[in-house]
Amino acid sequence: MAEPSHQRDDRLAPTNDLPESTDPTPVAAEREPASGRRAVRAASVPGRVRALVREARGAVRGAPRRIVVAGPLATLATVGVVAVGVGFTDADPAPATTASALTEISDVATALEEREAATSRSVDRAALAQQQAAASVQEQYDAWRASVDTLATQRAAAQAAAEQRAAEEAATAEAVAAADTTRWATTDLNLHTTASPSAEVVGLLEEGAEVLVTGRTANGREEVVQDGASRWVTAGYLDSEEPAAAGPGGSAAARASGGECTTSSTPSSVSANIAALHESVCAAFPEVTSYGGWRGDGDHGRGLALDIMVRGDLGWEIAEYVRANYTQWDVNYVIYEQKIWSVDRSSEGWRPMEDRGSDTANHYDHVHVSVY
Repeated sequence: MAEPSHQRDDRLAPTNDLPESTDPTPVAAEREPASGRRAVRAASVPGRVRALVREARGAVRGAPRRIVVAGPLATLATVGVVAVGVGFTDADPAPATTASALTEISDVATALEEREAATSRSVDRAALAQQQAAASVQEQYDAWRASVDTLATQRAAAQAAAEQRAAEEAATAEAVAAADTTRWATTDLNLHTTASPSAEVVGLLEEGAEVLVTGRTANGREEVVQDGASRWVTAGYLDSEEPAAAGPGGSAAARASGGECTTSSTPSSVSANIAALHESVCAAFPEVTSYGGWRGDGDHGRGLALDIMVRGDLGWEIAEYVRANYTQWDVNYVIYEQKIWSVDRSSEGWRPMEDRGSDTANHYDHVHVSVY
């Protein structure tokens, strides 16, 4: 016969093995505890909340970057929903503790949001600063590159000009060294430094003078060798035959002593010296047909000046002709192409004048002669 079972009946067993409650509230006043898993879950929520709060606070202190902050924020949001859900679904064993935890969650979430906003502003400012720095560096580089390119262009141009000058000087030196053909000047000719129309006049090749020619021509001039240097004179006035010896005064005396003016009438209201000067220049240079005599200003207004309307090398020939014979007409000074020769400073030769603005004011279209 089977022995009776001694199974314990929990429903009737005393609860002396449970710890005594420390809650001073009378037992009769306690609400009936939740049964089963619901009671365990409700009792564990505050502890889980507090643990997550500590985790979130640690994230606030140690995670400045947005990607790290995003995790605790999501966790806090989830915990908040869970805690609130538990509060509404189950009997809350510790409502004050849960409310406090939710307050802490809200505070931590606010701190995380503020930290995220500050981090975002800091990142934006850093990115803007980097962009501005990059733009400044690019601008500086572009400016430097432009200056380098400009300098390279200038150097290339200067190098090309230097090479051209060197080539021209070499060609000139070769032509001067090879010159062996003799010619004689048929009239007084100005000696120019180059064939350029604006070349400086540095001397005079007198009529009858012997000179070597190189055979090179340019701009209506031909190259001669004077004292071992290259000089240029107006083309067409060098002869291959030696002229007969000229008397005292050379070409100037020859021009002044012969010929008759047939191309221009003597200007009116001028002095005897100006009238004689006009007749002589007109006879010696029949290609000139226009003269300016009296007008109401300066030496012209007193009848003591003559303008000989001419341009280019022919003007210099006339100016030199007048200068060579200045005593015949009691010349005071001669002006042509912004240069002046005067009797009282004759040892200085042709002197430069200030720029007066126009061709006429600078005497590029006429030779001006003033007499006493």
